Amino acid sequence: MSDMRGERLQVMLSPEELTAIDDFRFKHRMPTRAAAVRELLKLGLTVVATDGGGMKSSNYGVFRRGPDGHTFGHGGQPHSNSDPDTGG
Repeated sequence: MSDMRGERLQVMLSPEELTAIDDFRFKHRMPTRAAAVRELLKLGLTVVATDGGGMKSSNYGVFRRGPDGHTFGHGGQPHSNSDPDTGG
């Protein structure tokens, strides 16, 4: 892959998702969050992907969503998990 990076990708992350990326970054002694995200993307693209099955973008996240739309992260505490793609 070329080191030329001409596209910028903006991603909204929950605090728990950002913590997971930072934990991965520091565990693997990576220099930046961007490097950690690129490595995680590379790793993720090597596994079998789902076809989506008509699911909304809010169904895709690092952490499981609770029945009331909250994400339960570390310690089982609910956190708001609005979906910027659907406005909810």
